[in-house]
Amino acid sequence: MQQQEQILIVMVIYLGLIIAWGIYQGRKVKSNQDYAIAGRKLPGWVAALSERATGESSWALLGLPGAAYAMGLTEIWTAIGCVAGIIVAWALISWRLRDAAEKYNITTYTDFIAGKHAETALWIRAVASATIVFFFFFYVGAQFLGGGKTLFTMFGINPQLGMLLTAGVIVPYTIYGGFRSVVYTDVIQALVMITALIIGPIVGLRYLANHPETFASGIGEALEMAGSSYLSLVNGASGFGAGVIIVGGFSWFFGYLGGQPQLSMRFMAISDIRQAKKARNVGIIWTLIAYVGALMIGWIGLAIFGPKGLEDQEYVMPAVMLEIFPPVVASILITGAIAAMISTADSLLILSATEFSENLLKPLLKKCRIAHSSALLQSRVVTASLAVIALALAYVVEAELIFSLVSYVWAGIGGTFSVVILLTLLWPRFHGRAVVLTIVSGLIFTILWISTGMEQYVTARLLTFFVALLVAVLATYIIPKKELLNQA
Repeated sequence: MQQQEQILIVMVIYLGLIIAWGIYQGRKVKSNQDYAIAGRKLPGWVAALSERATGESSWALLGLPGAAYAMGLTEIWTAIGCVAGIIVAWALISWRLRDAAEKYNITTYTDFIAGKHAETALWIRAVASATIVFFFFFYVGAQFLGGGKTLFTMFGINPQLGMLLTAGVIVPYTIYGGFRSVVYTDVIQALVMITALIIGPIVGLRYLANHPETFASGIGEALEMAGSSYLSLVNGASGFGAGVIIVGGFSWFFGYLGGQPQLSMRFMAISDIRQAKKARNVGIIWTLIAYVGALMIGWIGLAIFGPKGLEDQEYVMPAVMLEIFPPVVASILITGAIAAMISTADSLLILSATEFSENLLKPLLKKCRIAHSSALLQSRVVTASLAVIALALAYVVEAELIFSLVSYVWAGIGGTFSVVILLTLLWPRFHGRAVVLTIVSGLIFTILWISTGMEQYVTARLLTFFVALLVAVLATYIIPKKELLNQA
């Protein structure tokens, strides 16, 4: 109980500082472009740390260590897929998106695609933005649910109250400061995360060497004692089953290739090409350190507690920290993990709000000749409205339905939009009509594939990318490009 109280006190102080920092950064927002994309003036290191915090959050601190604890060496394939995708994104895609954002003077993710394919810009804005808003809207609700569950698990707080507290942390500064506040609070999260992922394994290995009463005295011994499947790179499978495990782990690669809007927006917001190079270096180095650290924490947890020592595998990081550090230090590192998970919602919320405001609401008001308030005020009102609705849905809609919709995001959004972004950047012949067909076909395929149970055989994270790519190529060659002059 004393540990819980310490963690709770530290978390309240930490989150209070995060809220204050976010509101302080919000004071620098003077225009709608500041609100939506920080004026495209982010320093490279800020963009990189924000992108990494947004991209990993609870995955690097809870999910991946938990998977490593439960699966042993098999989880290396997932790490390889993610790291490879992140490196390719930073090395080959980030600077291209930054340059394109400057060229087309973009404010939202969809602005770039529509700007590049001006002949069908209206259709692209409608289809792409509606898709992103719909799925990420439920993604925000899922983050509220996850925050409620985490607070219940850690402190016994009522899950519904936990959801309200989660929203109370991120919504005020997100409404006030938009993308700028979100990015600069992410920087704090990224620094706390990487601190935990560096010192955790170092101290953990020393702890194992000095505490022979643990399950094992080292990682190698722990993997061997836990069972042969833990030492296997394919969880003891062979033939087709081994291939499914390898491909399934590596399939995370495809979602990082520009197809996650909340990550690509960080690329687009970098101030200049010199800062883009700095961001690339910071992003790649952070990733390599973080993934090694996350795997190590999971395996150290296996050595301390054994394969049956924890009821919830995703609790391994907090459990390890409480075991190897003094309570105050452990509380700070655990708080960073909880806060990183909770604050993921801010990136998703501001993305949904700006897409809705700029690409759906504003054109509608213009078409209907309805007068509207300033763009900045409109964005803040939309952000607040979406936050309230997402929180309400988290209360009234079944959690299973929300998480089912979220399950489509990485494949349906990530795989599909990765194809759209890559071809838009690298293939001049790719045109707007093919873009619309690619988006629609990728989403339909993902929904059908997962809902019919085929996901258990081959993951949609892999297949959606190649189905969308096939549709994109065929549509580009078969369907003529719409001439800009013929657009209504």
